Amino acid sequence: MAFIELNGIDAGYEKGKPILKNFHLSVEQGELVSLLGPSGCGKTTTLRTIAGFIMAEQGSVTIGGKDYTNVPPNKRNIGLVFQNYALFPHLTVFDNVAYGLRRRKVEKPEIAKRVTEVLKLVSLNGFESRFPAQLSGGQRQRVALARSIVIQPELLLLDEPLSNLDAKLRDEMRAELSRLQHQLGITMIYVTHDQVEAMSLSSRIIVMNEGLIEQTGTPEQIYESPATPFVARFVGFDNHIDGTLLELGSKGVLVDVEGVQFVSRRPSPNLSKADEGKKVSLFFRPDDTLIGAVPGANAMEVGIDFSNYQGNTTQYAMHLGAHALRAVVVGKPVADGVERTVFSIPPEKLIVEKGA
Repeated sequence: MAFIELNGIDAGYEKGKPILKNFHLSVEQGELVSLLGPSGCGKTTTLRTIAGFIMAEQGSVTIGGKDYTNVPPNKRNIGLVFQNYALFPHLTVFDNVAYGLRRRKVEKPEIAKRVTEVLKLVSLNGFESRFPAQLSGGQRQRVALARSIVIQPELLLLDEPLSNLDAKLRDEMRAELSRLQHQLGITMIYVTHDQVEAMSLSSRIIVMNEGLIEQTGTPEQIYESPATPFVARFVGFDNHIDGTLLELGSKGVLVDVEGVQFVSRRPSPNLSKADEGKKVSLFFRPDDTLIGAVPGANAMEVGIDFSNYQGNTTQYAMHLGAHALRAVVVGKPVADGVERTVFSIPPEKLIVEKGA
């Protein structure tokens, strides 16, 4: 049995209108799992159901082999870290971190010992007497993290905890979270809409869409082998062309795109020989596109709408019939001052999915 199991969950904010429908989720002990997806996909609903803030209408919630389906939040040994820190402005750093221990009637000497240890763990020793207003955003997030782990929870739930920080602080806090998770071995479920965050932190990623799980896998599996058109788009396969599947073989697939035959070495596992002759969708990343050079595999002429030089790279907006396409190439413009150019896509960079 997995450490956390959600089985057949129906849950939402209005009775009879579940966001999660017959939802299943398993998380092993010691994993750092990210729930990744756009706003409204059910990530936070899942987190709140595990925490007990939303009671499931159907199904069960099991943590550590115990049934928590109808257990209130204050009876679950779970740490929570929120987007807005949720610190008490009138309490010092020490008192904010000690708050949960005091509510649990922990003895004063033990509180002092554990708060001191956890503040050292998050590199905030020496900040005990400061108030939240005297701290930077990154320091406040560290206080929120310390308050959550000082109670020694079975599970730590994090809901978009870095979204209020600037880019540099987000990078620092990602490294901090990863270090803490490895050091403590605590099970974490991390909600984010940022694929970079999910990729850099997680041992496993669960991509969600409209209350359903689209794909589960390691960061490499999600990034390199998206299982559905939705996942492909979400992890950066922004270019999409429709075609007709001509042939599906052991070495790849052959697709007709407006009379030009495209070859892909990366067919979706959802495709079968029965799909030959049917519409399919081709997905590829902008930075995998080659343009303005000697045509390679999967070459086709496209119109250039505009280019945008950005120093290290140049971005192109292009069109192929009704399809809007993007390309990112290293360095200066390679198709400057022309209205049309040739692009090509290496077969190993082209994903073929059922028609989207």
